[in-house]
Amino acid sequence: MILALVVSMAAGAQSAETLYKQGKALYEAKNYKQAFPKLKAAAEKGHKKAQYRLARCYDKGHGTSENEAEAFKWYMKSAAQDYGKALYQAGKCYKDGKGTSKDRQKAVQYFAKGAKLDNADCQYQLGKAYMKGKGIAADEKKARSWLKKAVSNPKDGAEILAKIKKDAADGDEDAKQMLSMLKK
Repeated sequence: MILALVVSMAAGAQSAETLYKQGKALYEAKNYKQAFPKLKAAAEKGHKKAQYRLARCYDKGHGTSENEAEAFKWYMKSAAQDYGKALYQAGKCYKDGKGTSKDRQKAVQYFAKGAKLDNADCQYQLGKAYMKGKGIAADEKKARSWLKKAVSNPKDGAEILAKIKKDAADGDEDAKQMLSMLKK
């Protein structure tokens, strides 16, 4: 009986992974209408990456109607499984009040969790929160440390640094302050 349960659980996990891979390929090909049901089926089986991508569908209106509350719900399910991209999006939802009420402290909690899992976007947002003292006490040393981790992150660090430089060149005072902090 236990063996049958283990085998059926493995088959369920495989089918969630298969559904996710099919849905992801369709999503990346911008075939959102066909991707959506596959991603939804995999997400309902608990696949964290499918839950994240399903949330993106609701967030952007890809293959379904835009629905901030549904997007937030699925970001939270994926974030509960420590998926870095979902932790970042959950933090953004709380930061901006999108699909939920605005709560800077909760935003920082999600950014901090994602930052510790090496998500560059979370590291950047956490550094910025420490720099500005939004949702957490201002701390220049911690701000600098997280910003440096973000821009040196092998996954997305170069893009983050390029964005900071562009924003600074466009006159953004926060970006100018970040560049100054990164030089120290």
